[in-house]
Amino acid sequence: MGFLFALTLFVMAVFLGFELITKVPPTLHTPLMSGSNAISGITLVGAVLAAGTNYSTLTTALGFAAVALATINVVGGFLVTHRMLGMFSRK
Repeated sequence: MGFLFALTLFVMAVFLGFELITKVPPTLHTPLMSGSNAISGITLVGAVLAAGTNYSTLTTALGFAAVALATINVVGGFLVTHRMLGMFSRK
């Protein structure tokens, strides 16, 4: 896969992700955050695979950054879900 193709794909993914996130109403954000934990888990697996390949130092560094960011996303999603479910529990 050529560098230009990979860069184009990355830029399109960033743009699409930004547009999708900004269009979600606040009332739907928490349930969607809860549901996106599974997707973030898949992203985390892919990031671990990317970090484990020894193609170059850049690949390992980007894989490590992807692992760190995906982990933050998964943990944050579970914390938001836990807080949301706490709002519905009996006191």
